Amino acid sequence: MNDAFEFRLLNEFQRDFPLCPAPFAELAVRLGVAEKAVLGGLEKLRREGKISRVGAVFAPKRIGASTLAAMAVEPDQLEAVAATVNRFKEVNHNYEREHRYNLWFVVTAASEGRLLATLGAIEKATARPLLALPLLEEFHIDLGFSLHGEKQKNTAAVRPVHPAAPIGESERRLVSVLQEGLPFFIRPFALIAERIGASESEVLVRIRRWLEEGDIKRFGVVVRHRELGYTANAMLVHDIPDHRVSEVGRILAEEQAVTLCYRRPRRLPDWPYNLFCMIHGRERGEVEALIADLRRRHDLEDWAHDVLFSLTRFKQKGARYV
Repeated sequence: MNDAFEFRLLNEFQRDFPLCPAPFAELAVRLGVAEKAVLGGLEKLRREGKISRVGAVFAPKRIGASTLAAMAVEPDQLEAVAATVNRFKEVNHNYEREHRYNLWFVVTAASEGRLLATLGAIEKATARPLLALPLLEEFHIDLGFSLHGEKQKNTAAVRPVHPAAPIGESERRLVSVLQEGLPFFIRPFALIAERIGASESEVLVRIRRWLEEGDIKRFGVVVRHRELGYTANAMLVHDIPDHRVSEVGRILAEEQAVTLCYRRPRRLPDWPYNLFCMIHGRERGEVEALIADLRRRHDLEDWAHDVLFSLTRFKQKGARYV
């Protein structure tokens, strides 16, 4: 597989993936290659760790329940505590970050009750308290971004986040299969339909509806950014007055450099910040310069902030909702 073909697979199909009976054949037509080349290319990228899967990225708290959580762990105990956290199947991301709260992980579960039970079990297993920081408002959440680095303006909106309504059994079965990613098969949706006892057309209609309703943020290639050179990744947090946080969040979310932007609760006195942004870059200096520029241009310099660069990736996998 040549570099140009690999790059197109990675860059062009993070969203707007063809939702049709033979999607890999459709990709082959667009790329001017054989379907076998597309299937083989995607399998190679997955084997090399450059992609985690091809499939649905569900919106937070639209199906199931989830939260960001943080712990302050003694440096000499960090790896052992991270390994304990990783044993919970509900944990899908787990990173070391530069801060007193140095272990950050995402917990996803089928319901709010199950989520709370898991958080309690993690505290018991690690013998440490955690900060639960659930999503309150979403401004921009879409880690599908151009690998060319060209300038593009994000589309931002203020969307309050509420607990998800329970889904039916047939939808639950579909989510359970989709969270694993599409099988690299000539008729992947037919294979999924067979597994859940539905028709291929029913599966495609449901996925399209979830996309239209926002339950699925995007459907396509899910890249692993560190393996593609994005190793200087920072979480920028601010303490914004409550009456301004939605306005400031929407403004920052429209910045091309910001890949994620959302509001989460403060946890005083330990955690005073309520606005979170993620900035992904290749060099630390580049990211620091972007952050300084953002704060200057948007008159944020008088508000308390912190920058938490990612250090060790302990776990990264797709969220498991059911």
